[in-house]
Amino acid sequence: MASRVGPTGRGLLYRAYQRRIRKQIDGAPMPKHVAMIVDGNRRWAKQLGLETAAHGHRAGAAKIPEFLDWCDDLGIEVVTLYLLSADNLSGRGGEELEDLVGIIGELAGVLADHRDWRVQHVGADEGLPASLVEALSAAEHRTADHTGLHVNLAVGYGGRREIADAMRSIVRAHGEGGGTLDTLAEVLTPELIGDHLYTQGQPDPDLVIRTSGEQRLSDFMLWQSAHSEFYFVEAFYPDLREVDFLRAVRDFGLRSRRFGG
Repeated sequence: MASRVGPTGRGLLYRAYQRRIRKQIDGAPMPKHVAMIVDGNRRWAKQLGLETAAHGHRAGAAKIPEFLDWCDDLGIEVVTLYLLSADNLSGRGGEELEDLVGIIGELAGVLADHRDWRVQHVGADEGLPASLVEALSAAEHRTADHTGLHVNLAVGYGGRREIADAMRSIVRAHGEGGGTLDTLAEVLTPELIGDHLYTQGQPDPDLVIRTSGEQRLSDFMLWQSAHSEFYFVEAFYPDLREVDFLRAVRDFGLRSRRFGG
């Protein structure tokens, strides 16, 4: 007769497995910067038969402080969360986008009051509702002196647009300094471009994680992820478990990073 494991037994097994993974990553290479493509909130809500996508977005937002706690407790220094792309601003329905804007604004306030985290908006203000711009700016201002986990909220973000904005910034600064196009060509380097990205001064992501089983970047950190390791999780974001995250970190530690090789 097959043995059955009840809820209590499953909980014990889960915790034992979690401890085992923690031991495996103890002393292993650890990412300094983790980028997370938060995906699957809408499908999570649909799978459960919930009335609107907003239920999924709220569940995803509720998971984010927990996920960031996991990162912080492991000593990760920077986390970037892809919450709203520039394409989403035109591709999402009016009511869903309105709900999502409110949820992200509330989330920014919650994160600004959590631990000693520093919150930063990475993305363009253009196209975002004024209320969301104000909420993101307020969170940045309130946490500017914090020295804990650096949390980037990628909102209204597009990787190609970020690179274009960086180039415009470089050309503008060079021109204001009296430079010409010829002299700009002489000084233009990947390092200079990196210094004008939204994430200027931060390390590039070592590890990029995407939930929901999709395996694409979706215009996320195209420049910064040139040498990143990628890890894809089948679970929808609201269902992400700590063991899923620990497996990603363990997998990162086992890889031999060749940086272009």
